Order: sequence, then structure tokens, then C-alpha cells
Amino acid sequence: MNWDQIEGNWKQVTGKAKEQWGKLTDDDLDVVAGRRDQLAGKIQERYGVAKDEAEKQLTEWERKASDSWFK
Repeated sequence: MNWDQIEGNWKQVTGKAKEQWGKLTDDDLDVVAGRRDQLAGKIQERYGVAKDEAEKQLTEWERKASDSWFK
């Protein structure tokens, strides 16, 4: 799975993002609108982690993405 697929299907994957990062609000996810850099920034903001940690979490989450997310 690549980020273009996640971004293109953002509405379907917001639930998965909320499962992973429960502190993110619906408003946060609406603002992000599938943009990876914006999501990393929101993770940093809500969880108080460094940029590299947010990127690490995003990479792992992206790796877990599967076609079942888009149904």
C-alpha cells in the first residue's frame, strides 16, 4: 500500500487513523485530508512526540494498510 492510495481514500481510512491515534479529533482528520505531512504534525502536536517518532509511527501504520481498509 502506498500513501497515494491512503490519501485518495482518506474518508475510508479515517477510522483506522482514529484507532491508531485516538487523541486525534474528527476536526484534526478533516484538516489533514490525507496529507501525510499534516498528519505527522497533528501526531506531534497531540502526543508530544518528536518529528522522527511521528514519521516512524506513520511508516508503520502505512505498512499495515491493506485493501480491506478501503471497503
